[in-house]
Amino acid sequence: MLRVFLQYGVSCVSFITMNPFAAFLLLLIVVPIVEIYFLIQVGGSIGAFPTVLLIVFTAVLGAYLFRLQGLTTLQRVQASLARGEIPAIEMIEGAMLLVSAALLLTPGFVTDLIGFVCLVPAVRRKFALSLLDSPLINPGAFQASQGFQQGPAEHNIDRDVIEGEFERDDDEGPKKDL
Repeated sequence: MLRVFLQYGVSCVSFITMNPFAAFLLLLIVVPIVEIYFLIQVGGSIGAFPTVLLIVFTAVLGAYLFRLQGLTTLQRVQASLARGEIPAIEMIEGAMLLVSAALLLTPGFVTDLIGFVCLVPAVRRKFALSLLDSPLINPGAFQASQGFQQGPAEHNIDRDVIEGEFERDDDEGPKKDL
């Protein structure tokens, strides 16, 4: 099966880039068929109840690992923002974590495998860097000349604004012209 994928992999990649809707539809059909096949194979080997327990275990383990990795990524985003840098890599990693969580919560072994691979920090970083280097993303959008830091408070003050308080003297409200 791997040999078939490697042989036709180039045509699959060009198919996905040319027609993403058809590729999504193909994934929507192929992934459940592959998952059902592997569920039947594993269920036949170890039994139905252990298979269900294994699926539930991978979902719980994936949710726990997602929480840990998500908090770590959130801290890195906050650190990047505090330094005045754009957290492009961390944002892509966060999106990959969301995809991995969805894959891990989906019952099946193939989606769990892909989800666990997406939880590995080195794999996420390599994918994020390759995505940033790809022509899909405009590299100029992630280069900031001055960062996110605010300047001193006196530069942000609008000179035309006068602050103060007021109160209305008359109790009747606004008068109408007759």
